[in-house]
Amino acid sequence: MLVNSELNRKGKNMLLAYVLLIFLGSLGIHRFYLNRKGSAIAQLLLSVIGWITVFIIIGFIPLAIVYIWLFVDLFLIPGMVNRENEIIEKEIIQSLR
Repeated sequence: MLVNSELNRKGKNMLLAYVLLIFLGSLGIHRFYLNRKGSAIAQLLLSVIGWITVFIIIGFIPLAIVYIWLFVDLFLIPGMVNRENEIIEKEIIQSLR
């Protein structure tokens, strides 16, 4: 029971992950939230480079990559949230020993 209450407090919320994906997805905020810092930085950089270079047409390529990636993330979010919550649960159990 203690583990469940701690997991509810520290765990990742799937609804919040989807809200972050929908509204701030191109900045990789949902991946920062789910502790996927490397891919979050990649999404952020692709978006920034894409928007900076969009006026010379070349920026549409990184933006297309980001938006395809975000579409794929729509299906990956549940697994990422579950894995992160499993890691948090293991850390809680380890701290109780």
